[in-house]
Amino acid sequence: MSSSEAPNSTLPDILNPQTFIPPSLTSGPGTSSITIEFCDRCRWLHRASWVQTELLLTFPPPVITSITLVPRNSEETAGRFRVWVQMGAGAEELEGEEEAKQPKLAWDRKIEAGFPELKVLKQRIRDIIQPGKSLGHSDKKL
Repeated sequence: MSSSEAPNSTLPDILNPQTFIPPSLTSGPGTSSITIEFCDRCRWLHRASWVQTELLLTFPPPVITSITLVPRNSEETAGRFRVWVQMGAGAEELEGEEEAKQPKLAWDRKIEAGFPELKVLKQRIRDIIQPGKSLGHSDKKL
């Protein structure tokens, strides 16, 4: 084929943005998403991103489909560091339909009087999204 000939037109153009399909952020059965709210005025972005990385390593996709960082920057949210868990589709079968749709608070810095020890946070999230899963060395001692 010479350089002037067109490539096979039956193959999709992988570099054409019009053919791109965005990722589905909807959760399927057994999947969850996490939201980490943090006070940006307190400079807690690094802590939030570190927690995000650790949680993705412990609960890789498809168990967790996404972890969203939400910086807060107002008087009402000063000092906030919260970790929320949203159950995916199919959770209605495990619990009441309305209750399953509501995000569950796994950690609040003000209620708990400090930041989570990562081991404890992982255990709480595991207990919500994958009860019975072993966390290996990060697990509770029986």
